[in-house]
Amino acid sequence: MKKIIFGLATLAMIAQAGSFTTTQYVRVEKSKPKYENVIRRTPYEECWDERVPVRRNNHRRYSNTDGFGTLIGGVAGGILGNQVGKGRGKTIATIGGALIGSLVGNNLSQRDYNDNSYSYTTYETRRRCTTHYNERRERKFVGYKNIGFFKGHKIVSFSQDKLNYIPVTITVSY
Repeated sequence: MKKIIFGLATLAMIAQAGSFTTTQYVRVEKSKPKYENVIRRTPYEECWDERVPVRRNNHRRYSNTDGFGTLIGGVAGGILGNQVGKGRGKTIATIGGALIGSLVGNNLSQRDYNDNSYSYTTYETRRRCTTHYNERRERKFVGYKNIGFFKGHKIVSFSQDKLNYIPVTITVSY
C-alpha cells in the first residue's frame, strides 16, 4: 500500500512540475582544429653612455667654537633678567635670564657660516638604457571545433580534445 501511495505522490509531483529535462548525445561528424594568431613580444635593452652636465656648489664653512657666544649671551640674559624682577624674584629672574641667554648665545655661535660660495658645472658620464621589443607572429593551437547535427540543427562545441559525442540537454515544458 505504501508503494502505491508513494508512486501516486511522485506522479502527482511530476504532473504539477510542468517540465522535465533529459540529455541526449549527438555523434560528432567533424572535428576541426582551431588556431589563433598571436604576437610574441620579446624585450631587449639598448644602452649607451651619455655625458651630462652636473651643477655643483662649493661652500667654505667655519663655525665659532671658542665659547665667546655663550659668555656674551649669558651676560646679556642676566642683565635683562635683572631688569624684570623685584626683591627675591629679581635674583631668580637674573639667574634664569643668564641661563637662557647662555643657551641662545651658544646656539648662535655654533651655526655654520658660508664664506665665498660659488657654483660650477662639471660633466659626468652616465649610463642610459631603454627597452625595445622584438615582435614575432605565431599561430597558436587553441582547441577543436566539434560539429554534429541534431534534428536538422547544427550543433557546435569547442573543446581541447576531439569529441566523439556532444551532450545536448533537452528540456520539455508542458
